Amino acid sequence: MTINRKGQLTEIQIEGRDILLRYAQESDLNNYLTFLHDPEMNRLTGSQIEITRDEIAAWIKKISVINNDRVDFMILLKSTNELLGEVVLNEIDSINRSANIRIGIQGNNHRGKGYGTEAMIQMLRYGFNTLKLHRIHLGVYTFNPRAIHVYEKIGFKREGLQRDALYIDEKFHDMISMAILQDEFRLLHEPLR
Repeated sequence: MTINRKGQLTEIQIEGRDILLRYAQESDLNNYLTFLHDPEMNRLTGSQIEITRDEIAAWIKKISVINNDRVDFMILLKSTNELLGEVVLNEIDSINRSANIRIGIQGNNHRGKGYGTEAMIQMLRYGFNTLKLHRIHLGVYTFNPRAIHVYEKIGFKREGLQRDALYIDEKFHDMISMAILQDEFRLLHEPLR
């Protein structure tokens, strides 16, 4: 974390074993554009909107600073500084101490290597320990068994099913609602605390 002379938080970086989480920078524009246009990532996350370069540039400016209702981190491979994707806490509700989490990993060459798992654990740790959240939830489509397996391995519990929540590939698909609580996370990932 970086704090300026006025005591304001200006930058957050979270270093993991293989990855680095940090806010977006204007220099990320071309790589972020490629990431947001990855067809498989968009299918797995249910994203169906086309975004222009100008819209992405404006979005990077918005998410490159600290917000009260969301935290957007770019996921970088530490060894090369290559953009792997993003992990986001959004819909932050400080009264009920809850938030939604979402993640996207770019390119099949980056999926299945543990980067997403590491990024999720780091972001959950940030959410529970720094933001003092109690509950973090997500939605995952039933056609994404790899993600479901990872979320369950991390400690997310299934809470329900939203039937026909997404229309893609000319079919309706269900979405599984999952969540993890602060004490569940700590028991699995911080047993000595």
